[in-house]
Amino acid sequence: MNIAVIGIGGVGGYFGGKLTQLLKNDQNLNVYFVARNQHLNEIKKNGLILDTDEGQMVCKPTLATDNISELPQLDLCLVCVKSYDLDNVLIQLKSKITDATMILPLLNGVDLYERIRSIIHNGTIFPSCVYVGTHIEKPGKVTQRGGACTIFFGKYPENDYVNPILFDLLKKANIKYNWIDNPYVEIWSKFVFIASFGLVTANYGKTIGEVLQSEELSIYVKNIMKEIVEIAYKKQILLLSSIISDSFAKGSKFPFETKTSFQRDYEIREKSDERDLFGGAIVRMGKQFEIRTETTRMIYDSIQKKKIIKSNVGRHTQSQQSCGA
Repeated sequence: MNIAVIGIGGVGGYFGGKLTQLLKNDQNLNVYFVARNQHLNEIKKNGLILDTDEGQMVCKPTLATDNISELPQLDLCLVCVKSYDLDNVLIQLKSKITDATMILPLLNGVDLYERIRSIIHNGTIFPSCVYVGTHIEKPGKVTQRGGACTIFFGKYPENDYVNPILFDLLKKANIKYNWIDNPYVEIWSKFVFIASFGLVTANYGKTIGEVLQSEELSIYVKNIMKEIVEIAYKKQILLLSSIISDSFAKGSKFPFETKTSFQRDYEIREKSDERDLFGGAIVRMGKQFEIRTETTRMIYDSIQKKKIIKSNVGRHTQSQQSCGA
């Protein structure tokens, strides 16, 4: 059986790392990592170091590469890239996907099934989302602290079939999962959490714990949550009546110093980030359904302006450094 994990960041490193532990006892199993740059080099040399609440392990895949064309045809594919890389990755993956391939998209967004299906027309795509507190601590090492560490996924919209081997693999790899009939409720519930905390932590440079300590920032988080929930109801996604209080409370389950994934990307001037996935998408959907998204728009506009200033300062600094050299 051939399994590929595309994107060995925090999410891909955690779940992919656990899957590699199965290689010790199953000679018919192959696990492929697709990573890049120094992170890939370290994985090739020493394996991926996965440091979790359960302990630390060394994870050595069958092959680690930055070239998707080196993969065989796949039985299972975990897509764990950032949303801004998704379309390019899917184009490269097309030839590796068969009618029997199972695809788990473990990245942020509320329209991933539709985006994948618009490019890859075969295989089984399980709408899914994941809660896990992970990040790349340094090249070759992924650290997990907090979070439910659980994959939520559900039935393929075009039919009810699911290969039971998938559940068996997850159990053997000690990966927690929750199979649900309507995964879109969970996907939108997660979006309520990650978009609101992501936008506020990134814009104000605060950790989740610091946001929870601030009355003003907590109000911003809850206001964004309300705007997302109104959009979800317009789309007939029936979220729990307690979704806002439940989502806000999830923040306290993470260590005080936890930064959101979006915040980590945003802090790196040269790095792409998911501002459009969160702020841009909420503003556009709000306009589509005639819902006021004032808090999201205010913070999204601020994020846009700050990134422009950072880029200009970075270019000016680079120019000064070159002259000085």
